[in-house]
Amino acid sequence: MNKFKLLVIIPAYNEELNLEKLVGELIERGYDYLVINDCSTDGTVELLVRNSFNYLNLPINMGIAGVTQIGFMYAKNNNYDAAIVIDGDGQHLPEYITVLFDKMIEGYDYIIGSRFLDKEKPWNFRMLGSRLISWLIKFTTGTRISDPTSGMRMMGKRVIADFSENLNFIAEPDAVAYLLKAEYKVGEVQVEMKDREFGVSYFASPLKSIKFMYKVLISILFVQKVR
Repeated sequence: MNKFKLLVIIPAYNEELNLEKLVGELIERGYDYLVINDCSTDGTVELLVRNSFNYLNLPINMGIAGVTQIGFMYAKNNNYDAAIVIDGDGQHLPEYITVLFDKMIEGYDYIIGSRFLDKEKPWNFRMLGSRLISWLIKFTTGTRISDPTSGMRMMGKRVIADFSENLNFIAEPDAVAYLLKAEYKVGEVQVEMKDREFGVSYFASPLKSIKFMYKVLISILFVQKVR
């Protein structure tokens, strides 16, 4: 990996209790990283300043699509060869970064860290939505993606450039649909993820999960078709 310049992008909203451990592990492993604070209302900013972490502080809340696009712009402007997005809650384990990287250098443009590539997807409310999204991506692109909602994804220079200039997506699933239709080479690798230790997930609310599902499905079925 030494000849590649890799950036770890960490979107963060109210993750003051999780970021210190996560960023500490990345520093120990020698990774370049950028925390993008999406207008947190807790002590996230103070934590970032106190630890002298590398971060950008957004004045307004932009949501995951806007935050990650800023990360891609930063990666492009600083001439990174690859970037990986991992969640600020610590559920994406840094030891799997090399697993995604090894897959990317096989010639892939975009790699998803999948929880279900080699394991059975559970039957619960959230995974029912994941199954529906997987089916829609297969229906619209012809390719099955086992974990379309995974936030752990690595991309090379071509995708970084594309997303930094033209990111009209809701979240990860419709971004994958776009990439497949645009004939980028998309792959998956099996990873393990842990539950967040502190804080509350956005998807803890059933209403927010349903709203997210609705927007993503509309984007996959109609918006990406127009694009």
